[in-house]
Amino acid sequence: MNRTSGTVNTGAEQAGGKRMAWKRWMASGMMCFAGVCIPLRAQTTADTAPSSVPLVLTLKSSIDLALQNSKDIQMAKIQARVADSAANLTRSEFLPNLYAGSGAGYTYGLPETPGGRPPELFSITYTEEVFNGPLRGLAKEQQEQARAQRLLLEDTRNLVMDRVATAYLELVKVRHSLELLRKEKSSAEKIVEVTRQRQGEGYELPTEVTKAQLTKAQVVQRILQLEGRQDELEVFLRGQLGLAPEQAIEVTPEELPGSAEQAGANLVALASQGNVSVAFAESDVKAKEFRLAGEKKGYWPTLELVGIYSVLEKYSFRNYSNIYNNFNYNNLNVGINVSVPIFSAKTRASVVVAQAGLDAAKLNLVSKRNQVSADVRQRSRKVQETEAAKEVARLELQLSQQDLAVLQSQFDEGKTNLRDVEKARLDESEKWMGYLEANFQRQQAQLELLRTAGQLDKVLE
Repeated sequence: MNRTSGTVNTGAEQAGGKRMAWKRWMASGMMCFAGVCIPLRAQTTADTAPSSVPLVLTLKSSIDLALQNSKDIQMAKIQARVADSAANLTRSEFLPNLYAGSGAGYTYGLPETPGGRPPELFSITYTEEVFNGPLRGLAKEQQEQARAQRLLLEDTRNLVMDRVATAYLELVKVRHSLELLRKEKSSAEKIVEVTRQRQGEGYELPTEVTKAQLTKAQVVQRILQLEGRQDELEVFLRGQLGLAPEQAIEVTPEELPGSAEQAGANLVALASQGNVSVAFAESDVKAKEFRLAGEKKGYWPTLELVGIYSVLEKYSFRNYSNIYNNFNYNNLNVGINVSVPIFSAKTRASVVVAQAGLDAAKLNLVSKRNQVSADVRQRSRKVQETEAAKEVARLELQLSQQDLAVLQSQFDEGKTNLRDVEKARLDESEKWMGYLEANFQRQQAQLELLRTAGQLDKVLE
């Protein structure tokens, strides 16, 4: 019994050992699976997560990216191609045009087509306008309009550069202002703490505590406003530059190229040559002149080369040989189609309309030149005013920094309190932001002046 019992116990121990080994094997397998899957999942999450590394941008790199990825420029390019295609469509009338055709129908009686020609198995037709004054004038007008559309493309490029440069410079200003306001918040909190302490000691009225709290609340409000503006500018720049929606961007303080100020002296003279609106108005005058000249040639004859080759079907026309002595199943007709206008009320009306369009275009050109000249002078004065405002802001900042240095020295010597020093810091921060705003207004005025004069691309590209 003991032996039998011992044998039974040994078998149970072996079965239990196998179960334990199987469990250990499963546990090892699960750990290996987890060790493989968890890194893979972490890697996948890292691959799909948006890049947290900020993209460092400069003013020039921002403009280059915008010129490559702007949807406005892409749309302007499409419109320019459409205008070129429309001009080529009219111009194609003066090029050889060859058509082939065929058809089928039922005939009762004498077989003929609605045009009076006999039915044919197939035909080849050739047409080419040689002289057609109104059509030639329309083709030249459309070619000039296509050139004007390319001018609008250049204007769109300048507009994109202006917007991107303005947004970039404003983002620099906003971020610097946020840094200053966060320091202001720290100073305002210290002022509130010191004022409360002095009130508890009986040296300040409760109104002084409320004033200090109001100053802190105003600083917090301005921080929230600037953070909202920062987000708007970042979204705009990402859209114009073709960046991912969550791509972080980093900008650095920059000034406009030195040529922006050097070109200001001669911008009034250059505006009549480089302004896009003036160039577009001049192109419109040329287009209307082409149209008027073409409509006046409507009194002249038109000349067209024509030709047709047709093959007639023998079964349907077996009786043609009895009607026509020289009937042939293969027919070729080549010649010149001349149309001489004897009296054309349409031509006269078209000339009147074209003349009115030309007169309106000339008046618009004069108006544009005067407007651009006035705009350049006005924007030149604005640049001078903003430069003066920047100098005033710079001197105010310098004076505030000097006052803060004096108060800091007195505080170190124990001659003044912390609240006065923090108030001076607040004043210095305000003067800093005033200087940043004045500098941005000057840069914005320079960009507007350069764009009005048609020199923006020459300075920024």
